[in-house]
Amino acid sequence: MKLLDLFMTPIMLSPIGLTLLIVGGLLLLIAAASFRLVTQTKKYVIERLGGYYTTWGVGIHFLVPILDRVVSVVSLKEQVKDFDPQPVITKDNVTMQIDTVVFFSITDPKAYSYGTENPMLAIEKISATTLRNIIGDLDLDQTLTSRDLINTKMRLILDEATDPWGIKVNRVEVKNILPPKDIRDSMEKQMRAERERRQTILIAEGQKRSEILRAEGEAEAVILRANAVKQQKIKEAEGEAEAIFKLKEAEALGIKLIKDAAADNAVLTIKAYEALAKVADGRSTKIVIPTNITDLASSVMMAAEFAKDDKVKKEVK
Repeated sequence: MKLLDLFMTPIMLSPIGLTLLIVGGLLLLIAAASFRLVTQTKKYVIERLGGYYTTWGVGIHFLVPILDRVVSVVSLKEQVKDFDPQPVITKDNVTMQIDTVVFFSITDPKAYSYGTENPMLAIEKISATTLRNIIGDLDLDQTLTSRDLINTKMRLILDEATDPWGIKVNRVEVKNILPPKDIRDSMEKQMRAERERRQTILIAEGQKRSEILRAEGEAEAVILRANAVKQQKIKEAEGEAEAIFKLKEAEALGIKLIKDAAADNAVLTIKAYEALAKVADGRSTKIVIPTNITDLASSVMMAAEFAKDDKVKKEVK
């Protein structure tokens, strides 16, 4: 009971003790609030007694109360700024609207904090001025077809201009190029005509290719037919030659057989008569038999002459 009564008994402090307790609590809270945790993607710019003191990187840091203050917290990530369309005039006096996108990052937090009052406004104004200077040296057609050239020139000029402010311009992109409405209408008509022209060319090329393929097919068919006829004639000639060869071979074989059989004059005489009969068969009624029946060549020639005369007489009648 005595211990419980001790806790339940109110602590009596003097005014000085109470003041010290309050002040100590406030100092403890201030000290706890003075610690700062800096992440990897940020930088803290610190001033002490109104002047630049240091730049905090990654880690836990202590901010001395009253003496120190955080001037700015700078992000190290790449940032994107999309500027409103700017009126520009081309070399051939055409007014158009062009808007750009600038990609940049902060490389020097101190220069960024103290270099200019409003860095984004400064970048916008320099971007507009640079764009007018570049477009002023180009005509309309060059402006529409030279985006890469415009982007490269703007990046180089902006990067050099913003370097004292601790800003690194990584790239610049021309987002939109808007010529006047009458020029846009004319360009649309030209593009439509160009599309129709290309379509006509494609159709004509297709028809031309089709005609070429058809002609090539017909030529190949003619060649194939000619080759077929040629092969047919070759085969027929080869067949006739083979038939003549076989006939002559048979005749030679017959002569050889007669020779091998040692035929006498009687047999030769009979064969000569048979030859004369074949020559004069159905062609003449007159047959002249030579004195020497063995002179077969002479008899055959005479029979052939008679057969020829008989044929001519029949044709005359």
